Amino acid sequence: MHPLSPLLATARGDTPATLVLRNARLVNVFTGQVQPPADLALHQDRVAGLGSNYQSDQVIDLAGAYLCPGYIDAHVHIESSLCTPAQFAAAVLPRGVTTVIADPHELANVVGLDAVTWMANASRDLPLNVVLMGPSCVPATPMATAGATLDANHLQALYANNTIHGLAEVMNYPGVINGEADVLAKLDALKGQPIDGHSPGANGKDLDAYAAAGVGSDHECVTPEEARDRLERGLYLLIREATNARNLDALLPVVTPQNARRVCFCTDDRTPGDLLNIGSIDHMVRRAITHHNIDPLDALRMATLNPAEWFGLRQVGAIAPGRTADLLVFDDLQNPTPKMVFAKGQLVAEDGKLLDHAIPDPDATLGIPHGQCTVDTANPNLTIPATGESIRVIGHLPDQLLTEPLTLPATVHDGQAVADPARDLLKMAVFERHHNTGNVGLGFIQGIGLKHGAIAGTVAHDHHNLVAIGADDTSIRTAAAAIAEDGGGLAVADGETILARLPLPIGGLMSDQPVQAVADAYAQAVTQARALGSPLADPFMAMSFMALEVIPSLKLTDLGLVDVERFELVDLFV
Repeated sequence: MHPLSPLLATARGDTPATLVLRNARLVNVFTGQVQPPADLALHQDRVAGLGSNYQSDQVIDLAGAYLCPGYIDAHVHIESSLCTPAQFAAAVLPRGVTTVIADPHELANVVGLDAVTWMANASRDLPLNVVLMGPSCVPATPMATAGATLDANHLQALYANNTIHGLAEVMNYPGVINGEADVLAKLDALKGQPIDGHSPGANGKDLDAYAAAGVGSDHECVTPEEARDRLERGLYLLIREATNARNLDALLPVVTPQNARRVCFCTDDRTPGDLLNIGSIDHMVRRAITHHNIDPLDALRMATLNPAEWFGLRQVGAIAPGRTADLLVFDDLQNPTPKMVFAKGQLVAEDGKLLDHAIPDPDATLGIPHGQCTVDTANPNLTIPATGESIRVIGHLPDQLLTEPLTLPATVHDGQAVADPARDLLKMAVFERHHNTGNVGLGFIQGIGLKHGAIAGTVAHDHHNLVAIGADDTSIRTAAAAIAEDGGGLAVADGETILARLPLPIGGLMSDQPVQAVADAYAQAVTQARALGSPLADPFMAMSFMALEVIPSLKLTDLGLVDVERFELVDLFV
């Protein structure tokens, strides 16, 4: 018998459906209409038919509730949840997110090719549909030391064995614009497949060159002008609302009925607490409707059909015969809040709660990629000899990944430039942790706000070396030592006292604990960091991007201070 035969028999009404959802008000994202109450018949994990008179031993009467496709997160790093794919799924499925376009470049920058394979294996049997993209930035640039390298040949091999679907965000946008051979080789390796973009600040002829290379989207826009530039050049606009990069409110005014079909939603990097307490794509949909008067059908399309079309995912993103039965039930079209969530035809969540046994137990045979943490924390050299009066300082900007390049007078004691918490001038250190090189990049940052103590972590995009920010060297050493002892993670210290720690044994990026436990431990670390004086809602997420040398303007890596706009290392002293 042909594999399609049972589905077709159910669609014809010849055999009973696996499940019938009666009296559903179908949100049709193809036509942009809400259809009158009718029935939806499922055969196992597929939609079989729409209409009436379908029979089944299992019937759920939706009593006129709305039924729309499951949400799609158009760009996310699962690792930023600090959890395994299974626990990430446990957090987002009750929110109605049934498909994610995931870039595993965080773990890949630590472990390499094995990380991508592990992420694929760990995601394979989940009710959440995890579509992996090939990491294009391992490493992101030569201006930091990552744990591994993935080249065009690796990407071709991953695509050939169906591990990846396309090319993830091409972060080395200057390399694309200038036609660097190794970057273009990666584009060639996935030519004809979706190629995701990342071009903060690019405009004019530079943006033309970036788009001409075959990049099809961008999630790094922070201004309406940048968003319009990309839409005008045919790129999909992925509006991001991450924990530390909140662009939704700034960019939604760009959306019109004429361009809404070229806009998608994504979360990029969200902490476990935000996923559990605020939400994911569901939060973005509701805010678009309630705070920006976006038509509900447009908002729902941005979370479903639009990303499905951009990424060529013909089985998801809509409710239609033959498509995967990823479904979301809610009562209020003006404020859609998940009431029921079906993933691959199975009810997995009700009233915001994951059902028991919805997530299978993790496969103990999957080899966990631990990575390395080779930092010598016994006596790292943190001194900065004062060779001038003025220093370049990273200016952290609230709710943004961009930084402000500052030039400030150095505070000098005994010939050494030191932190000055009274001026919110904190020392920042980046310890190379992958290859035991002993590299330590040193600099200063303003905007984190610690009055004393230090925070540290191995979540440091994208090289994920050990980063610390502190008001004194002793606190920095203590926090770094705690992380090295745990094999990676987060820590807060004051002097020689450790105030909080969160071990992340999977590559120094992810915990093997349940998502709620991780969220609780993370919240405790944030509470302790704020008790040290930081006014930021999440000092750890802010710190994690201060070493990312592909987002302007000034960042620090283990090799030194990077002027991202010039794309080169620069001296600390002016």
